[in-house]
Amino acid sequence: MKTAPGAARPVTPTSILAVRLSALVERAAGSGLEDELRAVRDLAVGLDPYVESMTSPSSEALDRLAAATAAHDWRDASGALEQEMLSGHVEGRFLAMLAHATGARRVLEVGMFTGYSALALAEALPDDGSVVALELDASVAAFAEDQFAGSAAGRRIDVRVGPAADSLAALAGDRFDLIFVDADKAGYADYLETILTTGLLAPGGLICVDNTLMQGQPWAGPDTANGRAIADFNAAVAADPRVEQVVVPLRDGITLIRVV
Repeated sequence: MKTAPGAARPVTPTSILAVRLSALVERAAGSGLEDELRAVRDLAVGLDPYVESMTSPSSEALDRLAAATAAHDWRDASGALEQEMLSGHVEGRFLAMLAHATGARRVLEVGMFTGYSALALAEALPDDGSVVALELDASVAAFAEDQFAGSAAGRRIDVRVGPAADSLAALAGDRFDLIFVDADKAGYADYLETILTTGLLAPGGLICVDNTLMQGQPWAGPDTANGRAIADFNAAVAADPRVEQVVVPLRDGITLIRVV
């Protein structure tokens, strides 16, 4: 079900846990478990706000982009779109920190949506740096480009519209220091294979894959197509001798992958 503009639904393991614990506290009113459940609930409910408050603030351009995404009525767009697809403040800062730490100059993003992560990465790059951002939906790409126009860093972003597999094939011969994958979950395995076998990743480069905890579905259910796709992808990466990886429990999970 789509949410109304401005009203985000819980889509990460922590936020889902917080909502469910809050419901249990209400049901436990008057029982001997109420106080204990409330303490556990407060641990879950307070985590994300605390992490946000202790993370460096985002730029005005990113704040405007996030607000515009929240205000837009995605119910009138493709059924696959919703505001919760936005990477958001903490993940944006995390990606920017990775760009700084790796000294990235060329970044590839597979799956852009309204452009929060692309702009966060572009802001972290040197003046001659660039982000190539792939997006399937032309209307969403246009929305993002309108937002980029209000930011000095937006000029560093090159948006390519079309199926990710086609866009990746067209990029053969290019190399990127940092690659962020946040597209259709069923395509993750193929996108990673293309990246690993076509030289898109520069020597010493880093791959970041979003949503690898997928609302807790890979280990706790329910059994959905996206949950199965992520579980299969995670297992394949863990068994791949070409790479080493670490799953970071940030937001909906980010896996960092490097070639060994």
